[in-house]
Amino acid sequence: MRASSCGFAWGFDGGGGAEGGLTALLGYVDEVVEFDEFVAIVRPRLARAFAAAYGIERGQEALAEAMGYAWEHFGVVEAMANPAGYLYRVGQSRSRPRRGSVAFPAPASLGLPEVEPKLGMALGGLSERQRVCVMLVHAFEWTHQEVADLLELSRSTVQNHVERGLEHLRDVIGASTDA
Repeated sequence: MRASSCGFAWGFDGGGGAEGGLTALLGYVDEVVEFDEFVAIVRPRLARAFAAAYGIERGQEALAEAMGYAWEHFGVVEAMANPAGYLYRVGQSRSRPRRGSVAFPAPASLGLPEVEPKLGMALGGLSERQRVCVMLVHAFEWTHQEVADLLELSRSTVQNHVERGLEHLRDVIGASTDA
């Protein structure tokens, strides 16, 4: 190992030799690969849940907070029985709460097919739990059990939130249950 003119020692580990430094570097690379695999599985699910709960802007903010926490504490998070549920709570608590209702963009502005014009307003009128449950079950095709696992609720509680949320949406939009 040689020292630079400013006193910095060239090498991976600052004194253990190139072999020790290479081992540490390979361990770091393995950890990054594991984290990337973890993110590939968890991130899309959390993104949908946060968008359903908070709308796009705050949802992205909550997702960034959750993923940052996962990176900083990956050893602990990956060992959890329900890491996605825990990270959902982290995103909830760390994202900046805002007063007012949740705003969903018009579907046409996102290039989506036409939907009921009152749907965005009606979704914003649901409680957070109802909105998350309805969106994840009906828009993202999650099972009641998957939503229950994420939100750490019972499956029957999720079913109740979905049913009550749909009833509220039908009332606001004016749709009948026969449709």
